[in-house]
Amino acid sequence: MHPKPPAIRRQFVATSAGPLHLASAGEGFPVLLLHQTPRSWDEFRDVLPLLGQRYRALALDTAGFGDSCRPALHEHSIERWAQLAVEVMDQLEIGKAAVVGHHTGAVTAMEIAAAAPDRVAALVLSSCPFNDAARRTAHAGKRTIDDVPVREDGGHLQELWQRRQPYYPAGDTDLLSRFIVDAIKAGPMASHGHVVVRNYLMEERIGLVRAPTLVLRAGRDPHAAPYGERIAQAIAGSRLQTLEEGMVPMPDQMPEQFAQAVMTFLQRVC
Repeated sequence: MHPKPPAIRRQFVATSAGPLHLASAGEGFPVLLLHQTPRSWDEFRDVLPLLGQRYRALALDTAGFGDSCRPALHEHSIERWAQLAVEVMDQLEIGKAAVVGHHTGAVTAMEIAAAAPDRVAALVLSSCPFNDAARRTAHAGKRTIDDVPVREDGGHLQELWQRRQPYYPAGDTDLLSRFIVDAIKAGPMASHGHVVVRNYLMEERIGLVRAPTLVLRAGRDPHAAPYGERIAQAIAGSRLQTLEEGMVPMPDQMPEQFAQAVMTFLQRVC
């Protein structure tokens, strides 16, 4: 008989930006989970109870997303998001944690490891892009995938669905519906979160990462999969693992495989 999965707890944590929403499950060594744009803790809704059977798993709503506070657009940066995540750790009296990020969350996780190395016991970068000067130039001023102007007839919701649909499993309307809910909640941040990633000077920061690192590649994610080897090569001693069927929504697309990859890595290094 399998043990009953731990219940998910919800709370708000005070930070210098305002209250950030957090969902958690389980007890033990803390594992901080950071979501992609424009998602929320819900991206890890099915991962939390799995990790929570062995760890204290915590999924944070980044400022501007989910149920967290909503600073002005110009106040957002990867560095600020990393700082706020560390503030949450401080408030929860967590000295050191494993940090797991997906897409945007992976970039924020990388910055936490670079800026506060003593707080990161292990790092998992899932579907992490490589953002350097060439990529910033190539994407400067271009429309992001979630930049869909609001229309009175609601047609923007169909357009947003259709723009994301090719990167989701065929016929999985539940995953896309969860995405749409988070995108509506995020409002302008649904697009601006991608700009925040674009503005990050990753090439100046990635070399500072010293934590044991797993680079987790989603094999069917055309936005991030091509960068997996480059990310792994830039972080000394890192390990690259590919989940071949993984797509853009990998944590909620395949939570069991995602959680297992994270736990197997953490058992080796923590």
